[in-house]
Amino acid sequence: MGKTTDQPKLKHSLGLLDGTMLVAGSMIGSGIFIVAADITSYVGSAGWLIAVWLITGFMTLTAAVSYGELSAMYPKAGGQYVYLKEAYNKFVAFLYGWSLFAVIQTGTIAAVGVAFSKFAAYVVPTALVPYVSEDHKVIDTMIGSWHFTISSAQCVSILLIIFLTYINTRGVKSGKLIQNTFTVTKLASLFGLIIFGFIMLKPDIWTANWTNAWDIHQLNKDGSITPYTTAIALGAIAAAMVGSIFSSDAWNNVTFIAGEMRNPQRNVGLSLFFGTLIVTIIYVSINLVYTGVLPLLDIVNAEKSRVAVAASQVIFGNIGTRIIAVMIMISTFGCNNGLIMSGARVYYTMAKDGLFFKRTGTLNEFAVPSFGLWVQCLIACILCLSGKYGDLLDMISLVAVIFYMLTIIGIFILRAKQPNAERPYKAFGYPLLPALYIILGLAFCVLLLLYKPQYAWGGLIIVLIGIPIYFVANRYFNNGEEEVSTT
Repeated sequence: MGKTTDQPKLKHSLGLLDGTMLVAGSMIGSGIFIVAADITSYVGSAGWLIAVWLITGFMTLTAAVSYGELSAMYPKAGGQYVYLKEAYNKFVAFLYGWSLFAVIQTGTIAAVGVAFSKFAAYVVPTALVPYVSEDHKVIDTMIGSWHFTISSAQCVSILLIIFLTYINTRGVKSGKLIQNTFTVTKLASLFGLIIFGFIMLKPDIWTANWTNAWDIHQLNKDGSITPYTTAIALGAIAAAMVGSIFSSDAWNNVTFIAGEMRNPQRNVGLSLFFGTLIVTIIYVSINLVYTGVLPLLDIVNAEKSRVAVAASQVIFGNIGTRIIAVMIMISTFGCNNGLIMSGARVYYTMAKDGLFFKRTGTLNEFAVPSFGLWVQCLIACILCLSGKYGDLLDMISLVAVIFYMLTIIGIFILRAKQPNAERPYKAFGYPLLPALYIILGLAFCVLLLLYKPQYAWGGLIIVLIGIPIYFVANRYFNNGEEEVSTT
């Protein structure tokens, strides 16, 4: 009897609600609970704190509704990777896939995993704290001149990543159940925090924070201020947006899993819009709550930048620390599930193009790219152990915005290259809104290069490392065979 050649295929198991929960759940991790401290320090006023989130929200929504056109044209696994390949070529698409694999997806998974374990220390019984605490060292030794340490928090984060990876190798329905359950719980908790925050709003604090709300300056931890020139102020806004853009990233993850969406031409675009809109409303509202219950200086000086913990103590009293810790654990658990579920689909598509390990382009008996999931898990766990994931994440914002801009420019390119192609959905506000995103994104990148080069150049170096890797991968993984088209 001849051996069957039938291979498992991606199953269309996800609907509009699932896609929306994936967008919202992947976006909301730990950032919204901590980055307000740095943002407030950079801009020094309540008005500009909210303006930074509004600018980021506008950019995110604009990009999301622009991606709707591309997702309807190419409803395939791999999403943004596929859009870049169609608009440009395999080389540009590979640089994106490489950046995703090297730092954007895996680094975020690592950082979110460690955030989960850090806040677990607030929830577990006292006797168990050493087993999850970032202060407890499992390994603390010198290797030559290198001080090598591994904390309990890092170990817990690795176990979390392995667990969620395993769950997602058992089929998309398992991942979907976790994603929907934790995202709904997360959204309900956040809306609860917002509602109680406005109920407990302190009028004197609100008035003080919103007096001279549009004076922009550096707010130092000792309460002194450093005035800005106009040029420096623009740089400060860009630096402040590093936190808000990182907190708003991963909205595009639903495009990676488009091959498993029902009616992807419609549902991917709608998921992008509804998911980013919900998160933008939540982010702006939570920051309004911060300015209503905490003086600006308390926001800047929040212990370990945990602004949400400080606000929750005001709103809920002493039990607030535990409440916010549970919220962050729920948030990061669901966020990591979404990141893990979607990321492997890009490597799957890259393998189909002969640009990644061939086994990554195969599906297991549950019709998911399990090898890609485990490779992603391995890199994320290494980044957890390295202790350098925080440095890597600082580079994400610039790299992510560069590829978002390139993808949106791709809409203009494809309109010219394929004017008669079927477009079930067209980019909202084209060409004005896509062009406006490109202008804002370019301004952000230039200002970041000028005023915060330690972030910018590190990210660009990671992208550039992908250039020689592309030629090696193209030669090694294709091995003289014809390319396999993405399906």
